[in-house]
Amino acid sequence: MSVDVGAPAPSSGSGGAPRPDRRSGSGRTLQRAEARAGLALISPTVVIVVVMVVLPILWTVLLAFQRLRLLNLRSSGLFGNFTLANFEKVFGSSAFWGNLATTLAYSVFGTAAAIGVGLVAALALRRRFRFRGLVRAAMLLPYVAPIVAVTYAWKTMLSPQFGVANHWGTRLLGWDEPIAFLSQRSSEVSVFGWHVGVPTALLTVIAFEAWRSFPFAFLFLTARLQAVPSTLEEAARVDGATLTQRFRYIVLPQLLPTIAVLSVLRFIWTFNSFDDIWLLTGGGAGTEVISVSVFNSLTARGDIGGAAAQALVLAAILAVLIGLYLWRLAPREEQS
Repeated sequence: MSVDVGAPAPSSGSGGAPRPDRRSGSGRTLQRAEARAGLALISPTVVIVVVMVVLPILWTVLLAFQRLRLLNLRSSGLFGNFTLANFEKVFGSSAFWGNLATTLAYSVFGTAAAIGVGLVAALALRRRFRFRGLVRAAMLLPYVAPIVAVTYAWKTMLSPQFGVANHWGTRLLGWDEPIAFLSQRSSEVSVFGWHVGVPTALLTVIAFEAWRSFPFAFLFLTARLQAVPSTLEEAARVDGATLTQRFRYIVLPQLLPTIAVLSVLRFIWTFNSFDDIWLLTGGGAGTEVISVSVFNSLTARGDIGGAAAQALVLAAILAVLIGLYLWRLAPREEQS
């Protein structure tokens, strides 16, 4: 008769039944305690988001479907007579489509110019030299300076009466007369004998947007350039690659994901921009973007429902554009 010494000994419970695993119950209790602790930690954030973000959005949606004005706001309830008249007025207005085209032009060209200037500045300050840290710090001044102060400085600089831009333009550049950069809707420019109309005020606010926003792109691109392995460029230099070739085939591919993220962020912020255009031109001379139109509808005309409808349309257009980017371009960047 053989005895298996490796067999486990029977449990000493009554009737030979196995003992219950008490560790599973204590594990579930610990998980519930951790879940309650997690909910307690995130509950202040959830409350703040609901109060500051979700409720205003829901209220804006309700206002967009009601014919409300400032005069009857107090007498109207939360759920009034819902109608689509506000959206019919928005989509049937030629001014809205013109403002939308202005907003898209301002956002696209302002974003591209800001990233382009930031890229040039990051590449120019890439190599070490004396006082490089001071120059980099000075690059951040347009971004951190108060918007009211810088817009006042630009308005003074571009003034047709006493601005330094027109002073040097008429003396050195041969301008026939001073240019009202912020109040002139368009001007003719002769290019190889062809007279081309140029949107003066719109180009001026785009230049201001690029000047004010390029430090943001400069910071991101500078940080990414510092992470590029120097051995890649050294190997390309040894192989005889020119400066342009090293930038095109080595540096630029390393920067493309960062440039893509910057493009999305800057486009969103520029698309919703209000303060710089309002302080520079007040939305006049062909610079009225949709955010300025919403403000004018609310304050000048007192049309709360129309302003809310325009704001919802603006948010929907922006969501569609960002969705197209995430659907078409984001997967390609992840694969590359």
